Amino acid sequence: MERKASRRENEYEEKTSNSESSELDKDYKTTLITLNVGGYLYITQKQTLTKYPDSFLEGIINGRIMCPFDADGHYFIDRDGLLFRHILNFLRNGELLLPEGFRENQLLAQEAEFFQLKVLSEAVKSRWEKEQLGSRETTFLEITDSHDRSQGLRIFCNAPEFIAKIKSRIVLVSKSRLDGFPEEFSVSSNIIQFKYFIKSENGTRLVLKEDNTFVCTLETLKFEAIMTALKCGFRLLTSLDCSRGSIVHSDALHFIK
Repeated sequence: MERKASRRENEYEEKTSNSESSELDKDYKTTLITLNVGGYLYITQKQTLTKYPDSFLEGIINGRIMCPFDADGHYFIDRDGLLFRHILNFLRNGELLLPEGFRENQLLAQEAEFFQLKVLSEAVKSRWEKEQLGSRETTFLEITDSHDRSQGLRIFCNAPEFIAKIKSRIVLVSKSRLDGFPEEFSVSSNIIQFKYFIKSENGTRLVLKEDNTFVCTLETLKFEAIMTALKCGFRLLTSLDCSRGSIVHSDALHFIK
C-alpha cells in the first residue's frame, strides 16, 4: 500500500510539474510578438512594445488600436520596414542610437510621429537641427610654414569631425616622416606649422635639413588628405585655387559630403 501511494504521489508530482512547465512555456511564448513591418519581420517582447504608454505599438498590443494581420497571423504595419529597426532599438535602449553616416533623419522623424513616440521624435529633430547647423559651418585646417604662411596647404570642409580626423592623420604621417625630429613641426588649434619649408627647382618641399635628407613633399600630404577624405565618404568639391592646374599644385582643397 505504501508503494502504491508513493507511486501515485510521484505521478501527481510529475503531472503538476509538467503542467507548470507547460504553463510557463505558454506564458513565455505569449510575451513574444512578431511584427510584419512593410514586409520585414521583427520578433520582440511584449514589454518592449508597451514601454511607452499611449504609443501606437502599445495600443496595438493592448487592443486599443485595431491592426490587420498578414497571412501567417503576424501583426501587419504598412510602414518603412528598414527604418523600423531604429524604432525598435529606441524602445529597447531608451535612447537614440544611429549608425555613423545616417542621413534619413526626416524620414525617421515621420516614422516616430506615426508610432506616436514623442520622445523619439524630439530626439531625431534635435539631431537633424544640429546636423543642419554643422553643415553651414565650414571649418578648415591650415598646413603652413612657420616663417612664411604663404607656403602651404589649406583644407576646407563642412564637417568639423573630419577636420579633426584628417589633422590627426597628417600629424601621424608627419611624425613617421620626421622620426627623431619632433621639434620640426608644431600643432595648435586648426594649424599645423612646419619648419624648413623651402622652394626648390622641383617645387615646394618640406625637408628636415638643408642637405635635403629625409624629404617629405607637400604633394604627399595632399594625397594623404584626399585619400582620407574619400575613405570617409567625402568628395572633392573643387580646388579653391585652380590656376596652377593639377590638384596637387593647388593651395587649397574643399571637401563636402
